This record gives sequence, structure tokens and C-alpha cells, in this order.
Amino acid sequence: MDKLLEIQRNEITEHFVYKKIAEFVKKEEHKNILLKISREELDHYNILKEITGKEVSPSSFKIFVYVNISRFLGLNFGLKLMENNESGAEKSYSEMDNPKLKKLMLSEKEHEKNLISMIDEELLNYISSIVLGLNDALVELTGALTGFTLALSNSKIVAIVGFITGVAASLSMGVSNYLSVRNETGSDKHPVKSAFYTFFAYLFTVTLLITPYIFISNPYLSLSVVLVIVVSIIALFNFYNSVARGFGFKKRFFEMVMLSMGVAFINYLIGFFIKKNFNIEV
Repeated sequence: MDKLLEIQRNEITEHFVYKKIAEFVKKEEHKNILLKISREELDHYNILKEITGKEVSPSSFKIFVYVNISRFLGLNFGLKLMENNESGAEKSYSEMDNPKLKKLMLSEKEHEKNLISMIDEELLNYISSIVLGLNDALVELTGALTGFTLALSNSKIVAIVGFITGVAASLSMGVSNYLSVRNETGSDKHPVKSAFYTFFAYLFTVTLLITPYIFISNPYLSLSVVLVIVVSIIALFNFYNSVARGFGFKKRFFEMVMLSMGVAFINYLIGFFIKKNFNIEV
């Protein structure tokens, strides 16, 4: 009974989540999908209520969290995160004694996942452009900052040189992506939007990475903080991508970390060599 009541609470909670998200969604197609799922969740709740004979209240906390995550981080991410976190319900469905109820619940949950996958968001369409800017900034600027730190040994100068390098590289990446998409046959992406996502992702990453050098006078401590930020960005981005697009997390995470750290190590050696052999003192 406790398990059924927990599932019942999840169903009514998700009913309100979908309903509230539908209120601020602009695309009529997306609104209809969300309202359809909301009605199905309410049907599930009513079926379970007939079995338990009890009314249960939705979780106000979960409604607040998932509605706002979906509002600010995208529908696909918010809704799939909710479905993933409620995946234990499917196990509970499969353990039900009632074969008809078990079949109904499992089939409806699969139907909901299919409906969510129909939600087409601009952010996901341009995720490859974001990946391009983010990945290049992490690999290139992490390596550059490592080399600058060893060669220059001055936080403020490293921050200035890193920012100038980063802005130039972000503009270059944006222009390159614009030309690439514009000349790509059959692409459904807008070249200006694609360029903007690449430019913004690169510049945003640059800003995060040079910030420690602005506030920390010790350049080597700044570099340590930068490396922590790099790993954190990679983890957060790959978590978002794994939830929103269903990609594997571990392989992509470790691949990006190894690339970034590998380039950083190579530039560390270059910076050490330059400092030692050219007697650079700033």
C-alpha cells in the first residue's frame, strides 16, 4: 500500500508539473503535448486512487523545482530529469500483482517518453554549435593559460593576455562556424544563430577561466582553481547533454577531461621550456 501511495503521489505531482509548464510554453504543438501528458498522469492517479481508496497531495517542492528547471534550462532537460528521477516507479509497476494495471502503467510511461521526445527545442538543435565553442575554449584556453602561467608568472598579465586571446579566438570560432553552416547543404540551422551560440559558449567559458587570475594574486593557485573549474564545466555540460539528449555521461566526460588536461600539460612543458631558456621575467 505504501508503494502504491508513493506512485500515486508521483502521478498527481507530475500532472501539475506538466500542466504548469504548459501555461508558459509558447509553441502550440508543445503545449498540446504537455497537456496530453498531464491528462494521462491524472488518469493514472485516478486509477490508483480507486485501488488505494485514498486521496494524496502532490509534492509542492517537486512541482516548484521541475517547473523552474524546465523554464530556465529547457523543457527536454527538465522533463527528462524528472522522468529519470521517477524511474523507480517503473520498477514498482513491474512488481504489481495486478497484470492489467501493470501493463497499463508501463505502456503509458513509455508513451509519455515518446511524447517528450517530440518536443523540439532550439537549444537542442544548436547543441553542436555550443559544444564547438565550449570544447574549443576548454581545450585551447586551458592550455594557453597553463603556458602563460609558467612563462609569465604574473596573475594580472596572464588574465589580460588570456582575455585578449580568448576574445580573438571566440570571434574567430563564431565566424568559422557561420561560414561552415552557411555553406552546408541541407542544414536546418541558421548560420547567424549557430555562430552566436558558438561565440557565446566560447566567450562565457573564457570569462570563467580567467576570473581566478583577476582575484588571486598567486598565478599557480589561480591555475589550480582554473583546472577545477574546467572539470566542473565538463561535468555539468555532459550531465545536461546526457539527460536532455540521452547520451552516455562517463565516456564523454572522461574524453573531454583527458583532452583538456593533455593540452594543458603540453603547454605546461612549453611554458617551462620558454621560461627556463629565454629568461623571461615579468
